[in-house]
Amino acid sequence: MARYTCSFTIAVSLDHLLHSLIEVLQSCNFDIIYDTGDYLMAREIPGHIAFAKLVTVEVLIDKSIATAQEVRMNFVIKNEELPLQVDNHCRQMFDLVQLAVAENRHWQLVESVIG
Repeated sequence: MARYTCSFTIAVSLDHLLHSLIEVLQSCNFDIIYDTGDYLMAREIPGHIAFAKLVTVEVLIDKSIATAQEVRMNFVIKNEELPLQVDNHCRQMFDLVQLAVAENRHWQLVESVIG
């Protein structure tokens, strides 16, 4: 199973975060399948890749340390594919999501940590 993690601290209010985060994931070809307000799960839309390679994104919004101006989000991006190559499909989607979060116009990236 391929699995990649990262953490982002962004400058945005909690009120605007969820809508913008959903837009970011949808722009990366993900469909939101679960949303509790502080936890979001999205799955890659089928049709362009083998079923075992479909990527799932889990986002935990850390509201316990959020301020009015900054929020931390922890991402887990995974699929059932064995990561036999460094540049596998899951890694490509991880890079895509990471770039989309970093370059989103609705917030400013404060810190990024890749795990």
